[in-house]
Amino acid sequence: MRETLAALALASLLALPAAAGEDEAPLVDFRTLRPSLAHEMVAAAVAACREKGYQVAAAVVDRFGVPQALLRDVLAGPHTPATAIRKAWTAVSFRSDTAALAEATKAGAIDSGARFIPGALMLGGGVLVEVEGRIVGAVGVSGSPSGQEDAACAKAGIAAVADRLPF
Repeated sequence: MRETLAALALASLLALPAAAGEDEAPLVDFRTLRPSLAHEMVAAAVAACREKGYQVAAAVVDRFGVPQALLRDVLAGPHTPATAIRKAWTAVSFRSDTAALAEATKAGAIDSGARFIPGALMLGGGVLVEVEGRIVGAVGVSGSPSGQEDAACAKAGIAAVADRLPF
């Protein structure tokens, strides 16, 4: 319970700067990825890792952290689907790639407590999907030998559909 309250407090604080000075319109407009595009991203991310000899799982979450697509390669570990989802969720929740979050929250860092937020996973491999300067989702990959390799495969997944995203 205490951890959930801490997470809610942190989320509220992160939302304050965005809300300050905004128009008080009763509705908010946003963009999100189509599920078909999310499926293409996970397929491309898994294929990119497979080409390097890695068996992984890849997930895409929408801008709210809700999973849209998940693909686990045939020999990827049983932990990889949940880990891929958590990495993608962490990226959208903190509005940052998880490799940067891993560094910012390492032991002894002032923000190290963020590692204890339920569901957060501060390991490389969660990459934001941004369109026209707005976060529309994230790709998470798990199962390669390192967070850097996971992130490279996630970026390959995004690159596979980049020609259809207005950057």
